[in-house]
Amino acid sequence: MATETGGRVKDIMHLGPVDVKDSTSNPAPLGLMGFGMTTVLLNMHNAGWFGLGSMILAMGIFYGGLAQIIAGIMEWKKGNTFGTTAFTSYGLFWLTLVFLLLMPKYGWWEAASNEAMIAYFFMWGLFTFYMFLGTLKLNRALQVVFLTLTILFWLLAIRDYTGSATIAMIAGYEGIFCGFTAIYAACAQVLNEVYGRTVLPIGPVK
Repeated sequence: MATETGGRVKDIMHLGPVDVKDSTSNPAPLGLMGFGMTTVLLNMHNAGWFGLGSMILAMGIFYGGLAQIIAGIMEWKKGNTFGTTAFTSYGLFWLTLVFLLLMPKYGWWEAASNEAMIAYFFMWGLFTFYMFLGTLKLNRALQVVFLTLTILFWLLAIRDYTGSATIAMIAGYEGIFCGFTAIYAACAQVLNEVYGRTVLPIGPVK
């Protein structure tokens, strides 16, 4: 393509390679915080601290659910397959869990059987385990998050299989720990970026 200026033709086709810089923010802290806070609150219930009420359900829909889906879409824009898969999947996990709790209450569908919930938690544990394998190339903080989450899902499956109140309580406390590890990972990424140095270490894999 050419343009004519003052009788002279200037070639504007050969501008050379364009260096596109990604100036978008890091969505991981949003997704990790949405997951972490909602997980802590739900597992406070599992540990027997308080009942399952509207606070947990609202967190499951909006912060654990929608916020993580938004973070997953943002990770997709940044070309991060792991982040896209993790945040979108766990955001939808929270939405499915809330709907499983609410739909029978309002008569939309029959409640899921105990066997179905065992399979539900087992499959989410299996998904989380293979995501944990991916963290072995990322950092120690995420390794702890995904390993403890794998254990949590399988503890919940065992709880529903055995009906054990003791396992339910153990799962609750383990889930609280898991949620706080995600909160730590989120805080670390935010503070390290704001201060331009390592305030909270995440243990990057070398």
